[in-house]
Amino acid sequence: MKSSRLAATVAAIVVIFGGTSGCGQRTDDTAKKAAAVQPAPASAPQAAPKKPDYMRAVYSPLHFRPASETATNEQCIECHQEVLADKVSETSPAGLKAVSAKAWYQQLDTYSGEQETFHRRHLETPLAKSLMKLQCNTCHDGHDPREEAPIPPTKDDAGYTLRKQVNPETTCLKCHGQMSYQMMGLPAPWPESKAMFGNNCLTCHAAIRTVRHQVTYLNADAIEKAAQEKGGDVCYGCHGGRAWYRISYPYPRHAWSGMAAETPDWAKGRPTESEARFRIKTASAPAAQPPKQ
Repeated sequence: MKSSRLAATVAAIVVIFGGTSGCGQRTDDTAKKAAAVQPAPASAPQAAPKKPDYMRAVYSPLHFRPASETATNEQCIECHQEVLADKVSETSPAGLKAVSAKAWYQQLDTYSGEQETFHRRHLETPLAKSLMKLQCNTCHDGHDPREEAPIPPTKDDAGYTLRKQVNPETTCLKCHGQMSYQMMGLPAPWPESKAMFGNNCLTCHAAIRTVRHQVTYLNADAIEKAAQEKGGDVCYGCHGGRAWYRISYPYPRHAWSGMAAETPDWAKGRPTESEARFRIKTASAPAAQPPKQ
């Protein structure tokens, strides 16, 4: 009796667990079914993006010559997006709305449109795109952090240039210097004497200093056409109308057809060629290459 009960118990165990030979197979089948209904293991968490290495960015080759001389606007804007993304505030701190007031650069009829930020005025406005070909490196000739002003500042001139290495005497004055009407022989500043010339600079300049605007950052043909169609305000807009300084820029005195052999006193020592990096390349006279640093 006991032996029969033992045999029945063993048989039950064999049925439940599949016997000694089938146990592994049943277990494998069960594991496969379980794996089929189990969710796939979660992928490894994505590593957080690395923060920009500020010092590595500051010392990027684009901020130094020779790479800075060929840097494109796209390369510069990749990091300096705010210069074009920022907008003029709709209301001043005093509560004056921008749409109801004109900025200083809107005083001449050559400028149209709403107020714009500094960089957008020089790169994005219709006037800029029509008459100019400014690039970031036209004004920002590199960004050498070794030339920044000391902090804290000292009372002595350290010989450094502030504000991202833009030298206003050689950059801004190209377009925003005072009009030298005395050197031009005008009886008074242009706003006072333009009537006697029909508000047309080409009254004289159709034959005098006819080689002008021949630099890479200006659209010479568009400037000449605008001056013919719209009058002297187009010229005066840059040549004194939006003056930032009380001095004039010593524009290169390029030779022109019919130029007098004698150089006037005010023009002695004046450059006769534009800066090498701004000269327009031609098949006969390629632009001079700047010296390697």
